[in-house]
Amino acid sequence: MTAPDGPGAVPGAPDVPGVPGAARESPAASEAASDALAAPSPPPPRPDRTGRALVAGAVLLAVIGVALLGWALAHQSGPPPAPSAGPPPPASLVAGPSGREIETAAPLGTSSPPATLRVPAIRVDSPVDQVGLNPDRTMEVPAEGSPGYDNAAWFRYSVTPGRQGPSVIIGHVDSAASGPSVFYELGRLRPGDRAQVVRADGATVTFEVTEVAVYPKDAFPTERVYGPTPGPELRLITCGGSYDRGAGSYRDNTVVFAREIAG
Repeated sequence: MTAPDGPGAVPGAPDVPGVPGAARESPAASEAASDALAAPSPPPPRPDRTGRALVAGAVLLAVIGVALLGWALAHQSGPPPAPSAGPPPPASLVAGPSGREIETAAPLGTSSPPATLRVPAIRVDSPVDQVGLNPDRTMEVPAEGSPGYDNAAWFRYSVTPGRQGPSVIIGHVDSAASGPSVFYELGRLRPGDRAQVVRADGATVTFEVTEVAVYPKDAFPTERVYGPTPGPELRLITCGGSYDRGAGSYRDNTVVFAREIAG
């Protein structure tokens, strides 16, 4: 068969908003200051020579103190302050299976990407490559005949495994030239089965399957598959259903839903 169409187009779901507050003088403080300015005050006593000398000495000490403080600040050896968080990545639009556009964020580079996927129940132990978007805003799939055709592939517009939201990994079911591919038995998974993702930083994130579903490609539930989740989750997606020889592709998609658990 040819490469699975995947779920058509997909939003990756990273929402990372940020907010920047202020304070002002209380009306009570302002009113007190106004009263102080309006109230008459007695004339100050005339200082004698001793008083003038004390005042001059206090002024000199204050000047020396300011100078020493300035020197200390200029020669401090501590670390610079941490930079403030930047704005969220710019959003783009991805065409969904029905043709309408859906908002998705730019690739997330603040966490380590997946390097290996292991699903013991179906004997999957695969390197994880990366895919993005085609010019028409549909998801890329590993090209037939390419070295990574039989590898799993992480959709880099989704979150990295272990972050809040659905991390999306796709794979082919088979090919006309080579037969079964990496996700050939994906539909055999059942709730309770485990999947492990080893990230490039060496961390292993473990997920437990909660549901396995098959959807017609022309009725793919984009929001349910790629939309926000209350915690870190995983989506494994491949082709499924019957094969349409006229279109050269399978009619359905098999989707595995899984959530992170303690490893």
